[in-house]
Amino acid sequence: MKMASTSNEQPWYTALLGFAENFRTSNPPNIRLCIHCLQSIFTFKPPPQIEARTHLQLGNILLTHTKNIDAARAHLEKAWSVSSSLSANDDVVFESASILSQLYEQQNQVQLAKPILHRAIEMSQQAPYWHCRLLFQLAQIFAIEKDFLSACGLLGVGAEFARTAQSDYTRMLFLLSKGMLLLIDKKMKDVDECLSMVSGLIETYQGSPIHKESLKVFFLVLQVCHYLMSGQVKSVKPALKQLQQSIQTITQIHTDDEPLSGNPVDLFQWLPKEHMCVLVYLVTVMHSMQAGYMDKAQKYTDKALMQIEKLKMLDCHPLLSSFQLMLLEHIVMCRLIMGNKSMAIQEIFQACHVCQQQPRLFTTHGAQIHTLLGLYAMSMNCMEAAEAQFKTASKLTTVSDLKSFVNLNLAIVYLRTNRQTELVGLLESIDPEKLESGSHSLKAAAYYVQGLQAFFQARYNEAKRYLRETLKMSNAEDLNRLTSCSLVLLGHIFLSLGNNREAMNMVTPAMQLAGKIPDVHVQLWASSLLKDLYRMCGDSHNEAEEFRMHSSFSQSLLKDHFQSSQMSEHGLIQWTDGQCPFHLCSTSVGSSSML
Repeated sequence: MKMASTSNEQPWYTALLGFAENFRTSNPPNIRLCIHCLQSIFTFKPPPQIEARTHLQLGNILLTHTKNIDAARAHLEKAWSVSSSLSANDDVVFESASILSQLYEQQNQVQLAKPILHRAIEMSQQAPYWHCRLLFQLAQIFAIEKDFLSACGLLGVGAEFARTAQSDYTRMLFLLSKGMLLLIDKKMKDVDECLSMVSGLIETYQGSPIHKESLKVFFLVLQVCHYLMSGQVKSVKPALKQLQQSIQTITQIHTDDEPLSGNPVDLFQWLPKEHMCVLVYLVTVMHSMQAGYMDKAQKYTDKALMQIEKLKMLDCHPLLSSFQLMLLEHIVMCRLIMGNKSMAIQEIFQACHVCQQQPRLFTTHGAQIHTLLGLYAMSMNCMEAAEAQFKTASKLTTVSDLKSFVNLNLAIVYLRTNRQTELVGLLESIDPEKLESGSHSLKAAAYYVQGLQAFFQARYNEAKRYLRETLKMSNAEDLNRLTSCSLVLLGHIFLSLGNNREAMNMVTPAMQLAGKIPDVHVQLWASSLLKDLYRMCGDSHNEAEEFRMHSSFSQSLLKDHFQSSQMSEHGLIQWTDGQCPFHLCSTSVGSSSML
């Protein structure tokens, strides 16, 4: 922060401030002498305004350049205490309130931050920029605490204030932020109303191109996430295409050429352009993963992770770690589908390291990490470990979609281990007609699990009925992986019933679709069925080809299975409590092949 003085201040103050600024900006900076000069100001018993400003400057310097957080906090508390008792309000009171609250938040003491922000918001009615900034800040604290009602209330106040301050841009930022929280809170009707209102405002917005495009990106990200949370992978495509076009437009706008707004309320930025690019990569990966385009998901994950590494060299913003973690979560699922378990467990371990660097992330993503460990353990045929991981994930989350996903996978564990009692206890929670989640894809997956259960119990007609429902739903929204799984299971059922022609009609497209994804486990299953079907038809040429393919998939999976079981990270499947065990022993849990 630049240390400025005004013309009517004492010469001693101007001199000391000048020295402090000189030491701060020298090459290399001499922070010790800068702090010494600022502390010397107090020997002159300065008036309260100067005293408060100096405490704020010291707090900022100590926070930015030293590890002496306690001293920084003491100076910021003094700056707030002195400045908030003065009759005239200036930037010092609002900046000290903002920075002190941020520090309390970092130290997990939000109860100390809230009253300060409430008071500062009351005092800042005549300081439009600070009033909006403090409203955003307090809303963020309520959002972290999952008090979405209070957070949305503050954002609504901010939107109205921005409207009266004649800032359409910041009004829309408040409204979109409110829409984002409503989406997280699954208030879908309110989300629709909010996004509908903002859509019209963006269309008629006459402000700068960079503001308009950044609002459009924010709006489209919410719209895409809305579709993806509902499992509508096909319906989202037009919005996703618009989003990708909009991010291209925004990267071509030179901000240096943009005229600056004269309205202080316009001085907000949703995200830097570089962060927006990473976010668009992330939602593209989310879509590719759900739609079953694994190669595309891998391509965009690699691009996004490279961009994050470059950005972290310049500024290690916590948001980048959140993006990195979500990308890792999706790429792990891709690796497991593609039969690359050894890379999957290494990337789960990377995700744990990201959480170690930003401990708050484990609070928000711990359940997802244990879910991934459960999926990995399933793929390694370590069913006890998978069950323990899924149960841990279920305890750690209150999110209905994740709970449903975990329960569906837990049901498959019980089916594969023939544990009927435990399965019966889960059945109601995974009934597609009673599913807590409103997700189209999860409901389709629930029908598939019911079909799988009926298949295991040789109730073939019932199984076919459930699987046809899955196919209907998955075809409606291009859920390719569910389609291929359902087709191959239907083929297996027809083969069991002796209807070889229908079996072939199901398994052949399943194999083709699995190859496009690619889903190596469905390919393995389908090639095994096709081998038998061609043998029954007396087609020795195609039988030999399917035998060769089945052997190739089998050997590849066995090799990867052995490699994964020997890795130290494999021991993570035993971790269900406390912090991630980073110092793992090399002994891994034995497991038999799932093949």
